[in-house]
Formats: sequence, structure tokens, C-alpha cells
Amino acid sequence: MFDISLGRIFAVFLKELIQMRRDRLTFAMIIGIPVIQLVLFGYAINSDPKHLPTALNVQGSSVYSRTLVRALENTGYFSVEYIVSGERAAEALLASGRVAFVVTVPPEFARELARGDRPAILVEADASDPAAAANAVAALGLLPANVFNRDLTGALAPLRASAAPFEVVVHRRYNPEGISAYNVVPGLIGVILTMTMVLITALAVTREVERGTMENLLAMPLQPFEVMAGKILPYIAMGYIQVTIIIIAALLLFDVPMLGSYVDLSIALATFIAANLAIGFTISTVAANQLQAMQMTVFFFLPSILLSGFMFPFRGMPQWARWIGEVLPNTHFMRIVRGVMLKGSHLSDMLNDLWPLLAFMLAAMAVALMRYRRTLD
Repeated sequence: MFDISLGRIFAVFLKELIQMRRDRLTFAMIIGIPVIQLVLFGYAINSDPKHLPTALNVQGSSVYSRTLVRALENTGYFSVEYIVSGERAAEALLASGRVAFVVTVPPEFARELARGDRPAILVEADASDPAAAANAVAALGLLPANVFNRDLTGALAPLRASAAPFEVVVHRRYNPEGISAYNVVPGLIGVILTMTMVLITALAVTREVERGTMENLLAMPLQPFEVMAGKILPYIAMGYIQVTIIIIAALLLFDVPMLGSYVDLSIALATFIAANLAIGFTISTVAANQLQAMQMTVFFFLPSILLSGFMFPFRGMPQWARWIGEVLPNTHFMRIVRGVMLKGSHLSDMLNDLWPLLAFMLAAMAVALMRYRRTLD
């Protein structure tokens, strides 16, 4: 009973090494996941985003407004990418998520500054992600005291010794109180759907093979698209049930607002669910068994969380990480669901993020159809 043999232990050890070497996917996951986590957390994750896209609405151009723009950019947090001439254009840019800030300089700014009336500039911040805007808003508080020191000379020099010559009025749009649940809970819709839809569908075909029921499917007069559609459609309904539960909890438990249209959200939701189911079906055609399907799902799920803007500000990541994030469907759905719920965005506002979801869905379906096996060999 206690006859323990080091030789037999070594034999089992060799057997496991050989089996691990043959299972290349598992070995790749063992090596790949730590490397991916190291790279993502070490290089891609940044909670202090810089060079945030900013729209400038200068209603009265002067040397002071130009100095102010340069001072904003010198903070490192603001990058003026749009010049607008009205509030409506500025509102559209902010609502669509193309800019994080809108800076409005009133027409009488220079005259009131010279008179010592302490004029105010308006900075509207997209606070739907409080963490992304917090440090930039904090940097604004340092500007009034010294930004015009070089311009306030001669008769205007006394203004430098007095209180700050102008004010910065900050409006935190869409989430003025900075409640993290307003940002996290809508994002959970995308995270939960990605995790469940991809995993469930990835196991669909491999389960058929392992249970021996795949032969019945292959014996039926079914085209690959018919098999894929038949397996995907039930999970679309399941996805809507999950989303309904999350939205009810968001409204009742966390008081998350729902300012947009449920119809617009449903259209985007159907596309997002289909895209995840398509990638799950693609994984199921590649994996040899359910264990490999689960491993490949984790390989897809990890960057979908870290590079989508759910946990960390998307604009804080380096450019190469944002390129990867732009390919992932979860990134675009995050923007859509937060826009609909927090900003009241319409379908027209979501087109820039809706078409990448459609493109990803069609590409994943095409790969799945090409990889679908008509035989068990």
C-alpha cells in the first residue's frame, strides 16, 4: 500500500510531458496567456489618458484665445482636433464620442478680460467614463492663475497680481456626479454577452463530436450555413434574456438612466450577439474538443475585456493597443450601449461603431463556413 516507486512516478511524469507536447494548443495557452497579460498590463493599460480629442468653439478670436488653446495643449491632456462654429456641432461631436471635451470661448472674452471682469470659458467634458476625464479636468484648475502672465503686461499687469483673471466652468456631461456604476453596469452587458455567447457556441460543434451526435448532423441534407444558423438563433434569444435581466437590474438597483431608444439598442444588440456567436462557431470548427474550445474562448475573451475600454480608459492605451481594440466587437458595443443609455444617442449616432460590428460578424461567419467540416476526419 505504501510501496511508492520513484520510477513509476517518473514514468507518469514523462507520459504527461509527451501528452502536453502533443496538445500544442494547451501548451500555447500556458505560454501565451501570461505573455499577453504581461504586455497588456505593462504597456497597454494606462489609467491616465493623455492627448484627449477636443473640439474648440471660439466665438471671438484674440491673442488671449490663442494663448489659451496653446496652454490647453501644453497640459498634455487636450488635443484640439475639431474647430466648430456653433453649439449644435459641438454637441454632436460630444454625443457621438468623437471628442472628449468641448471648449467654448465667449465672444466678449478678450474685452472682459482686459476690463478685469473675470470672464468665464466653458469646458464640457464627456464624463460617461469618469476615470478618463478626471485628471484632465483637474489640470484645468491650474490654468487661470498663470496662463496669461506673458500677455498681461503694461496697463494690464495689475491683473496678474490679483485673483485669477478668468474662470473655467466645467460641465460634466452625461454623468455629472461621476458615478462609476453608470459606466460599469452598461459595459457589463457587453462583457457578459461576450463571455457567455462565445463560450456556449464554441462548445456547440465540439460537444456534438464528443457525444457522437455529429454523425446525425452530417447525415442530414443540411448546408453549413443552415447548421450555423440553426445553432446560433436559439442563443440570440438567450442573449436578449440576459440583457433584459441586466437592464432591469441596472434601472432598479443602480439607478442607471436609460435616455435612448430600446429599439436602437435592440438593433445594435442583435448585431453584437450575432458577431459573438459567429466567433464562437468559428472556434468550435477549429477546436478538437471542448477543453480546447474553452481555452480558445479565454484567449479571445481576455483582450476583449482589457482592450475594449471596460476596465481602463480606451484613449489611455498606446496606438497599437487601440488598433487591436478597434477590431474587437466589444469595443464598439461598449460605445453604443453607453451612448444609448447615458447620452440618448440614436441609430444615426451609432453608425461609426455599428458597421465594424457588421463587418466583424460577416468575416467571422465566412471563416466559420469555410472551416465547417462535412466529415469527422
